[in-house]
Amino acid sequence: MKRYTGAFINFIFNELITHIPFHFIRISFLRLFNKKISRSSVILMHTKIPNFWNLEIGDNSIINQSCHLDCRQFKVIIKDNVDIGPYTRIWTLGHDPHDDKHSLYGGDVVLSDHVWVASGVTILPYVNLEKGAVVAASSVVHKSVKEKEIVAGNPAKFIKLRNNKLIYTINYKPLLD
Repeated sequence: MKRYTGAFINFIFNELITHIPFHFIRISFLRLFNKKISRSSVILMHTKIPNFWNLEIGDNSIINQSCHLDCRQFKVIIKDNVDIGPYTRIWTLGHDPHDDKHSLYGGDVVLSDHVWVASGVTILPYVNLEKGAVVAASSVVHKSVKEKEIVAGNPAKFIKLRNNKLIYTINYKPLLD
């Protein structure tokens, strides 16, 4: 019975609530089932989060529109002041291409404080983006990124170090979106 209840709650959020143009309604719904999502964060419209009870979001973080956060079996952990661009995909689960039975593999994905993920990025299982890391648009991240590193490409490769103190607070609260 618990499995069916979870599937129903997933359906309600991902197919109905995510289309409501008020982010405080989406956050309030998610927090009914998961208190590890900060009230001060924003999730914009059309973002899919299967098994959102495996999601943690810190203060003042934003997930832009039309993202997909795969929390089916493992966690997506988003710390404080993280900016995730639109159309980003975060995967915690995949298939082993070398396995005769197409077995699953996966692990948690962690985005530390002040991480900036530009639009259209794909992040694969087991990735840890350390404090202040930046991922350029349309990159594919298959391994962890160190503190303040800027990476780009497919696969994402080191470009240079970010040069700021990371003291900002994200305060984006759109009325409708």
